[in-house]
Amino acid sequence: MAKIAFILLCHKDPDAIIRQAERLTAAGDYMAIHFDARANPEHYDKIRKALNCNANVTFAKRRVKCGWGEWSLVQATLNAVQAAVDAYPRATHFYMLSGDCMAIKSAEYTHQFLDDNDADFIESFDYFESDWIKTGMKEERLIYRHFFNERKYKRIFYASMDIQRRLNLARALPEDIQIRIGSQWWCLRRETIEKVLAFVQQRRDVMRFFATTWIPDETFFQTIVPHVVPEPEIRSRTLTFLMFTDYGMPVTFYNDHYDMLISQDYLFARKISPDARDLKRRLGLLYAATGVNFQISGEGPSLFKFLTGRGRIGRRFATRFWETESTLGRERELLIVVCKKWHVAKRVLERIRQTTNVPAVEYLFNEDDTPLPDLGGIQTSLEKRTRHRRALMRMLFDYYETDKMIVCMDPTNIELLQDFAADRSVTRLLEIECSFTEDYLIGHAMRVGLAGEQTSEETLERLLPTIRNDMIFESDRIRDAEFKNYGRIREAGDLEDNTQALAEFLSIPTDAARDIASSPHLFAD
Repeated sequence: MAKIAFILLCHKDPDAIIRQAERLTAAGDYMAIHFDARANPEHYDKIRKALNCNANVTFAKRRVKCGWGEWSLVQATLNAVQAAVDAYPRATHFYMLSGDCMAIKSAEYTHQFLDDNDADFIESFDYFESDWIKTGMKEERLIYRHFFNERKYKRIFYASMDIQRRLNLARALPEDIQIRIGSQWWCLRRETIEKVLAFVQQRRDVMRFFATTWIPDETFFQTIVPHVVPEPEIRSRTLTFLMFTDYGMPVTFYNDHYDMLISQDYLFARKISPDARDLKRRLGLLYAATGVNFQISGEGPSLFKFLTGRGRIGRRFATRFWETESTLGRERELLIVVCKKWHVAKRVLERIRQTTNVPAVEYLFNEDDTPLPDLGGIQTSLEKRTRHRRALMRMLFDYYETDKMIVCMDPTNIELLQDFAADRSVTRLLEIECSFTEDYLIGHAMRVGLAGEQTSEETLERLLPTIRNDMIFESDRIRDAEFKNYGRIREAGDLEDNTQALAEFLSIPTDAARDIASSPHLFAD
């Protein structure tokens, strides 16, 4: 039976690396780790300490400082490969991984697949004839020598290339080598790996050539493998499922991608979001499972293209707003605190957090910098949050693994309030009615750009009544909407009335609600 030596290149998240190594080696396979020498040394020490007792894990004997697009990535891979070859003579296959990869099939299925397919799996397309490179440099990657990192030293990188071009310093490609290109995520048989390592020792001229090419991790193995292995023994594909957006960025997978991922004709997937805890848990259990029958449909790329072409929400396969099931969930409760004085609402929210432990998010539809988890891009702007509000809220419920959540909104968000109130979920509103002094109204006018430091007193006198009336109108509009589950606490109100409103809004005992309502300075400016 196939025994895999996983080649893991990583530079962060030591806990995830440890879990990945333990999970993959528990099935009897091996792992060789190269941890970027540029990364946090404490993280490397933590990984070594946790895995040193695992006989199925080894480490590259020499670590290098890695940089995107540089030869260092290939050198790091070769160092890890050599360590695996030396440590694990029983390894039949060598599988390239990153810390963002996870298995999307069981170990049982993976081993049987490799037993049934005696071939090397590596994308390998003609460098010049294929359209693998969509945009940017192509021939320039090879014919010029690249000594600087384009991302770190952009000006020097392009200046160096321009000098070589003007001085006609373009170099010839190795005559007996057909340059090829493809994904850096490959799975190679042991005999192939040994031939590649022998080639590395014998052909120093080719090594020097690739050492100064740009992005050699997409060309080195892809070129050498077809040079040392007969073409019929190569499957020009990767066994790692990955997709790219129209902007050339890798697609990130989240909790709701599980069913789609396991139905793809691949063994691993990249990239799994660090926040996709449930997806990682389910895939981890799947890898250890036996007797699982996989229904391979392979629709991932076409489905992704279809959905992104129709206003796909962020990068997640989440519910779309036009679908009948675009609901937060019938069993969920969304509690909305509505208040014009944001600092008062935040103070109330903090007291609610302390009392109830219910997840709470502040003015997510009003403040750009509201702390939010990574939800695939949907959270990156107020415009996206508002346009895809139900999807956003559903993701937040999933992220916090709760059926009850509190958010704050400004009274101007009447359309959002009406939209959430119309959902199948239970929506409760608590309006906080505050008193507005002239000083507060002047400050508000300045914050929203209606007044400045040089605004005259006469102008302010005409302006303040209008602002006050506008705030009263916003509050009246909310009450006129006759929301089903509406309550109100008032700065000038009675303590017991405020207590009762809080108790009904939060579904908590009266004593707990009174503790919140009687908090000192709750309404202070």
